[in-house]
Amino acid sequence: MNLHVAFLTFSVFITASSALYFHIGETEKKCFIEEIPDETMVVGNYKVEVFDRNVNDYVPTVYGLGMHVEIRDPEDKVVLSRVYAAEGRFTFTSHLAGEHIVCLYSNSTAWFSGGQQLRVHLDIQVGEHAVDYQQIQTKEKLTELQLRVRQLLDQVEQITKEQNYQRYREERFRQTSESTNQRVLWWSIAQTVILLITGFWQMKHLKSFFEAKKLV
Repeated sequence: MNLHVAFLTFSVFITASSALYFHIGETEKKCFIEEIPDETMVVGNYKVEVFDRNVNDYVPTVYGLGMHVEIRDPEDKVVLSRVYAAEGRFTFTSHLAGEHIVCLYSNSTAWFSGGQQLRVHLDIQVGEHAVDYQQIQTKEKLTELQLRVRQLLDQVEQITKEQNYQRYREERFRQTSESTNQRVLWWSIAQTVILLITGFWQMKHLKSFFEAKKLV
C-alpha cells in the first residue's frame, strides 16, 4: 500500500510522558520521532475511535481493524513491527541512544467507508514512567518503603542514562561544528587560491596584450 507519511517531531525525556491524539486517513502513515537514551524502556498505549454520524462525535470503533506499529532505531533498523487491535499497548527497549521513529497506520482500508477518518489517542511513556510499580509491588511482595527505594534507584539510573545521552549529543554536536568549521576554512583557502591564480592570469594576459599593442 502506498502510504503518505507525516512526521511529527518532539523530544521525550525520561522524566515525562507524551499524550496526544491525531487523525489518520486511508493512505496516511503517522510517524513520531522520539529522542531516547540507550537501554530505556518505552511503553505506548493507544485507542482508535471512529466518527459516528448518528451522534456527531467520535466513538470507540467496533470494526475488526488493526493498527500496525513499527519502531525504527537511529540506525534505521526495525525494533518492533507488529499488528495490534484497535486498542492496545506496545513495549520496546532502546539499545541505541538517539532518535527512534514510531509509526502507526491501519492494516486495512475496508473500514474507510464514505471517506471516514479515525482519531487515534496515543500516550507514550519513557523510562521509569513506563514501569508499573504497583504490579512489581504485588509480584515481589514489597513494602511501601521497599517500593519507594526501588523507585528512587530507578530514577537515579534513568538520570544517569539521560546525562550520558546529553553528553553523547554534545559530543556529536561538537564533531559536527568542527567538521563545518574545517570545511569553511578549506573553502576560504580554495577561494583565496582561485583569486590569486585568476589575478596572476589577468596580469599576464594584460601584459601580453600591451606588448602586442606595443604600449610597453
